[in-house]
This record gives sequence, C-alpha cells and structure tokens, in this order.
Amino acid sequence: MMETQLPKAPQKRQVTAIIILLLLWEAGGETIKYSVLEERDSGSFVANLAKDLGLDLRALAARGARILSKGNKQHLLLNQKSGDLLLKEKLDREELCGDTDPCILHFQVLLKNPVQFIQGELQLRDVNDHAPEFLEKEILLKISESSHLGTAFPLKIAQDLDVGSNTVQNYTISTNSHFHLFTRNHSDGRKYPELVLDKALDREEQSELRLTLTALDGGSPPRTGTAQVLIIVLDINDNAPEFVQLLYKVQVSENSPIDSLIIAVSARDLDAGTYGELSYSFFQSSNQIIQVFDINAVTGEIRLKRMLDFEEIRSYHMEIEASDGGGLSGKCTVAIEVMDVNDNAPELTMSLLVSDILENTPDSVVAIFEISDPDSGDNGKMMCAIQDHLPFLLKLTVENFYTLVTEGALDRESQAEYNITITVTDLGTPRLKTQHNITVLVSDVNDNAPAFTQTSYTLFVRENNSPALHIGSVSATDRDAGANAQVTYSLLPPQDPHLPLASLVSINADNGQLFALRALDYEALQALEFRVGARDRGSPALSSQALVRVTALRPAPSWCPGRPSRATW
Repeated sequence: MMETQLPKAPQKRQVTAIIILLLLWEAGGETIKYSVLEERDSGSFVANLAKDLGLDLRALAARGARILSKGNKQHLLLNQKSGDLLLKEKLDREELCGDTDPCILHFQVLLKNPVQFIQGELQLRDVNDHAPEFLEKEILLKISESSHLGTAFPLKIAQDLDVGSNTVQNYTISTNSHFHLFTRNHSDGRKYPELVLDKALDREEQSELRLTLTALDGGSPPRTGTAQVLIIVLDINDNAPEFVQLLYKVQVSENSPIDSLIIAVSARDLDAGTYGELSYSFFQSSNQIIQVFDINAVTGEIRLKRMLDFEEIRSYHMEIEASDGGGLSGKCTVAIEVMDVNDNAPELTMSLLVSDILENTPDSVVAIFEISDPDSGDNGKMMCAIQDHLPFLLKLTVENFYTLVTEGALDRESQAEYNITITVTDLGTPRLKTQHNITVLVSDVNDNAPAFTQTSYTLFVRENNSPALHIGSVSATDRDAGANAQVTYSLLPPQDPHLPLASLVSINADNGQLFALRALDYEALQALEFRVGARDRGSPALSSQALVRVTALRPAPSWCPGRPSRATW
C-alpha cells in the first residue's frame, strides 16, 4: 500500500569543477513507500507505479521508467504494459534484514527525458515462519538449599529469527510446588525467563527437580519451543564469584586472524575447594555470538572462531558467567568494537549506457551509474573522475548516482570515437580504486556541404571534336559520413535561357566527368561557361557549385597527327 503520492520532482542544477549536481531532491523530499509480507511468490503485485507517479502508460514508456536497486540486488520488476510494480523473487525477511526491524529495502525509480530520480522504500513485513528454539535442550541449574524465598534465577533464552510480535513474547514453566516464572525484558528488548523460588528446597528430601520451560512467540496461532530445566539442589555455598570488572571494552581489527585472543576476563571466589573453582561461559548469548567467539572455560580467554566483517556487524555485546562448584555465579559484560580495514574496493553499477551520440547535440546523456563502498569513514568515502581534456562531464545526482554527459556539442568530423575511463577511488589507506571503460561513438549529422576541389575549372577542346568526347572532370568531397557524404553531380540551369546547354554538355552524376555531346565550332562558339552543382544525400540535403569554362581551340599547324584533341586542366 502506498503511503505518499509523489509529485513531479523539482530539478536543480549547479555547475562546479568536475563533479556537478544535476538533480537534487529538496531536503525532506517525499519518498514513495510500499509494504508487503515476506515469502510472497515471485511476480506478486506490490502497487501500480504509473498511477502513484501520476503518469499514464504511454508517458511511463516514453520516459523509459526503470527500477534501480543498490548494487546488483534487484528485488522489484516494472511491468511496462500495466505500470504494475511486481516482486522479482520470493523475499525472505530474515535473510535480507536479520534482526533489523523494520526491514526496509531501498530502491530508485529512474525516468528519462528529462532525467529524474525518485526514491522508494519497500518495507518487508514479517510472517511468523520460525518457532522459538533453545540452543540447549537441557538447562542445568544448581541452587543451594539455603537460597531464600523470592530469589530469582535467570534462565537461558530461546532464539526466534522472526521480529516484532512474531518473536518470543512469553515463557512458561511446568506446574511445580517450588518455583514460578516471570518473563523479563532485556535492555535490548529481548525477553528472558526468570525462575523465582516460592518454597524452600531441601536437598535431603529432593536432590534434583526436572521442569519443562516453554517459549511462546506472538504469532496467531503462537509457535512454541521447549527445553528441560534440570535443577540440582546443592549444599551451602556462601560466596558467589565476582568479576574484576563488570564491563570489559575492547577494539578488534576486522582482519584479525582466527584464534586471535580478543580479551581475557577474570573473576574470583573466596570459597575454598570445589566452591572456589570457577568455570567461564557465555550467558544468554545469541547464536551470532556463539558462531563467532569461543571462551576458554578455565582461563576466561575469549578467542575468534570466525573472521570478522565490519561491513556485516560493527559491534558485539555479550554477557559472561563465572560459576563456582557450588552453583553460585557472577556476571560481567564484554563490549567488542570491530575496527574497519580498507578491504573493499569501490563498486560501479551501470544503470544506463548510450554508446552512440549524435554530433551537435549538447548535454547528451551518455551513462547513468551508481558507486558504492561498504567500508566506513575515509575507507568508504569515494572520488569519481574521468580523464582530463575530454568533452564530457560527470554530474552528481542523488545518493552516489552519477550522470555522464557531453560538454557542449561533439563534432564527428574532428573525432568520431572516444574511449572514456571512469575511475572511482576511495580515501582509505592504502587507496583502492575501480575503473570502468566505455566507448562512445559520435553519429554523423549532415552539417557539411560538398566542397569542390576548385572554385572554377577551365577546359580546352579542339574544334570539330567527336561527339560524346570526355573533355574533363570536376570533383567535390564531403566531410560527413554515410549517405551524408555521398555526392551527386548535376548541370545547373544556365544564366542565358537561350543557351542549349543540355545539348552541348553532359555530366556523369556519380563521378563528375564532363562530355561534349556534339562538335564545337570555333567560329560559332569560342568559349562556353556554365555551372555545375554537387549535392549530398543527407536530410536535408546540402549542396555547392563551381564554374566551368570550356574553350574551343583551332588546330595549330605544328600539331602532329595522333596528338590528343584536348588539353588537360
């Protein structure tokens, strides 16, 4: 369901040096927002984008509407015929967002003619498709028989991959005469069970109890998970372990090798014998903590089990429990901050590429692309540039989207092809970069008329020549390409309307060769002047003209038989 109707976006343009702002949403600009349930089938309907943008289907197609997502992860499709926004694939909220709630997938709508970006959000709502699960099927709890009534004993929590009301909401304990159960809230919002003593324990009467702990989520109907709680009743142990620090803080580089020592926690117990022997363990830790870290039960050393990734998780918080041999325990908190290393080169994702650009067309869009770097700080800051001395500009649009445009009009006759290298560099140490090469071809426009090699041509012909005699040639060239450069020659109408030019001379339309159609009489016509035209096949066609003078010569007594009957020009 759409929450905001989006008007046409205002555009602002500001010229800087290399990076120029082409399109910038006003601060607080509106965003189209949609919401769907996870696990819906591929092709499921989300919304009618055309209607929400206020465009009819013809306008939507004319503006080349496209859906862009971050990087190469495409979750949505646009049906151009109906204007409907559809799911490209079945989406799993837990896989895409983990514990993050709400689960927001960002996308952009790209419109051309003019270029316009519209920000979009797709909220993926949780479905109750996971049941609570205890990591340990049996929870061991050692309680002294001298424990006072009302003493609370926190129990280990159940894991539920769902979020919101679909995650764990309540715990229950099987009916018994010694304990009741409270469901408490952690500072991070997770709920945990707490067992409270109602009736004094007597080890001599009953040395152990076995209860069933049940976790329920808030789904309809609710899903459940169970674990057995084994309570061992102990003799008196009057000193609980105490940690040297209640809070340990440590910073760890994300490239630390496996088995690296993160930190060592330490507790002490004033009791002697087995009551003073301590064992360290994680307490109520998530599956995420257990997969990444390991703790030595004897020394309290916490070591790395798996490589860290700052881009995935930036910090960890865990509780450590020190238990003595008499069932008493103490707790501390360990806060681990993952430090970023510049281990990711910037990425460039091309959204639009136009490989052919018409010459004489200023500010033509060549490419639209997005740059990204998952690192943080200077490691994630990026610069984007192209080579100097090229007639192109990079313009920054919204959220790391760039548009490559022509700087003024291109001239195919000066340069018909450009090889452009887009270089994206981060500011980390050492600096990492990504390069993307594109080739732009300049398409021809009929902007050059044919040009004769001479403005005038003089040809000499001996009188009484034979008919259809080749008397000379004219030549013109055209700097354009293709049909725009194909030249056709013709005789132009003479200025004297009584001159029968067409019966005297002809011209080959393809190569410009001139022919005398009949014998020229020196006494009747000593010189003949006319104009020839050269016309290309462009649209619209361009043309030029040149003057041709044909002079008839009498044979000189000194000419030898067999000598050519004309002079070359």
